Amino acid sequence: MPTFTSFDGVQLSYTRWEGMGRHPRPVVLQHGFAADTNANWIAPGVVAALRDAGFTVISLDARGHGRSEKPHDEASYSGDAMAYDVSALLDELRLDEVSLVGYSLGAIIALTVAATDKRVRCLATGGVGAGIVDFGGVDTRVVTPEVISEAMLADSVEAAPPAGAPFRMLADALGGDRFALAALARGARNKPIDLSAIAVPTLVLAGEADPLAAQPERLAAAIAGARLVRVPGDHLAAVMSPAFAEALTTFLATSHAL
Repeated sequence: MPTFTSFDGVQLSYTRWEGMGRHPRPVVLQHGFAADTNANWIAPGVVAALRDAGFTVISLDARGHGRSEKPHDEASYSGDAMAYDVSALLDELRLDEVSLVGYSLGAIIALTVAATDKRVRCLATGGVGAGIVDFGGVDTRVVTPEVISEAMLADSVEAAPPAGAPFRMLADALGGDRFALAALARGARNKPIDLSAIAVPTLVLAGEADPLAAQPERLAAAIAGARLVRVPGDHLAAVMSPAFAEALTTFLATSHAL
């Protein structure tokens, strides 16, 4: 996998699959917390669906994840660092316009980028809902950054707080760096996102049983012209539903035709 140096010197890894030329605008994917390109996008069939539709696909392993560098200090994740990473990737690849797709933490990052980087011409989010509107990020009515950090640092899944246990299980299953993930949870605090600044075609995808994507209609209503599509599944399963890849691919193909 190719790598590049982001704005603050952190080394990041990405994967690129060339399309068939039908859609000139690349699709950039940003995965969720404790996941990576394979777990969030390849294994569920999202990359395959996009490639079958003729898209060039680029997936970034976020700092602290996958093959990217994994700092253990929370300052490396503070502010808009992870959004700056996406813009740095666009700089590295000299991309003038992209469609940006994010899931869970990746959706928070994608929304932040779309509000500020004019190279984003189309946006799709998954795994988030009213938490974006009310808290500027993760829905703290469901889980807090402190609980996620505690779960990462616990001696075992059984010793983790119940609300944080699913994140710990995912990190363990993927061999994630728990200390980096704990630092991320502490450093990447919620902050308001100017949703009114997003003026591109936007799709909000939400699992019907996903507590972290509760009331997704409120998120869609806060972004001018955004569409909402509900798919089967909870927070981990929704992205694996064939309906997720189908809705995403259809939306992106339609938006590219505009």
